[in-house]
Amino acid sequence: MNNEDLLKGVHLIHFIGIGGSGMCPLAEILHSRGYSLTGSDNNESDNVIRLKGLGIPVVLGQRAENIGNADLVVYTTAIPEDNPERMEAVKRNIPMIERAQLLGWITRQYDRAVAVAGTHGKTTTSSMLAQILLGADLDPSLFIGGRLPLINANGRSGKSDLFVCEACEFQDHYQAMTPAISIILNIDADHLDYFGNLQNIIASFAKFAAKTTGTLIYNAADENTLKALETLPADIRQKGISYGLSKDCDWCAENVKPIRGSYYGYDLIHHGEKLCTVSLGVPGEHNVLNSLAAAAAAYLCGATPEQIEAGLRSFGGAGRRFEKVGEANGVTFIDDYAHHPTEITATIATAKKLTDGRLWAIFQPFTFSRTARHLKEFAEALSAADRVIVSDIMGSREQNTWKVHSTQITEQIDGATYLATFPEIAEFVSDQVQPGDLVLTMGGGDVYNCARMTLARYQEKQ
Repeated sequence: MNNEDLLKGVHLIHFIGIGGSGMCPLAEILHSRGYSLTGSDNNESDNVIRLKGLGIPVVLGQRAENIGNADLVVYTTAIPEDNPERMEAVKRNIPMIERAQLLGWITRQYDRAVAVAGTHGKTTTSSMLAQILLGADLDPSLFIGGRLPLINANGRSGKSDLFVCEACEFQDHYQAMTPAISIILNIDADHLDYFGNLQNIIASFAKFAAKTTGTLIYNAADENTLKALETLPADIRQKGISYGLSKDCDWCAENVKPIRGSYYGYDLIHHGEKLCTVSLGVPGEHNVLNSLAAAAAAYLCGATPEQIEAGLRSFGGAGRRFEKVGEANGVTFIDDYAHHPTEITATIATAKKLTDGRLWAIFQPFTFSRTARHLKEFAEALSAADRVIVSDIMGSREQNTWKVHSTQITEQIDGATYLATFPEIAEFVSDQVQPGDLVLTMGGGDVYNCARMTLARYQEKQ
């Protein structure tokens, strides 16, 4: 099927797992464009409730009859081939597409699609950009990997020609996109089960960047990003916009300094001219660079310096991105999506500046392949915390052919503890945590449940 003809002649679209964070925004956008939709999911989530409120029929449980008279079925890589709805579509010769193909098609329906790519920081940066554009009344459509508190959702359908979306490198999904504006935040060694090595990842980002029809915004301080740019055609490089801490960048931050704890402020400089003074509403020095990327993109999209400053100041973080879960008897509980050693290092550094007590790092490794490849790096990153607990690995879509185990991390860290399950961790931490401590849960799986469970158990004991 020609991708440009993806929805030609299509009237009724069925989504398998419609409540997923990567499916719900796409369903909302297509619904707003007049397509008839149905969906199925296993849980009555907030997203499912949101879609039902729009008038989209969603059934719980996945059965063959759910696809009804659909002209097209949308699924994700998390949906196996033996799923009854996928099997029924095959049986009835109903066309099926993976979500990434649909997202790629949607980017071409907007004149100004902004795709945010990078190994780290995609959700935070796209959320910052969304916050600015919404505050500037530019009415963008959104596809974000985490919940944006301003709209209490991870996506929306706007009426303008602006579309902000995350561009994920996982299995080269972002290659289906053709954005008008692309952002490359950084390039690091991840998803090596697919890419094999860092050189292949750099080549993949270069291929993605070459699809940009308008402007490429890039981190001039990231060595691997610069390597990717070296391979691009001259016309794309010449249209590139750089950002960083150097005055040589098109967009740079000067007078960077902490304004309270681990919250930073700086002067926003564009081509040598100061536009405004930024006070970030999210902690972490790494967010200075993320906010520069968001500012550059927002300016291209029509936001004023005043609107950029207001948006960055009011943005308090996206769901699972250094999200405060709660506080009880002087103990703070924070949850973060950090699942790569580089992200863990930055998250722990930020957390340490927020507490005078002990920092507890509770880590759930995500995927066996990533854990096996980064055992040493995980141990080094986690060692910066005062107390370290590692749970069982969440394998997600993988089988443990690497025969890797969480104890291979804890045995490299003095005083670290391996506890298999969240209830064990909640009991252990709630017994030993003290007022003034900060409990930080990290991982790409469902470790956020551990954060809430530990907070609840601690409150019960007070």
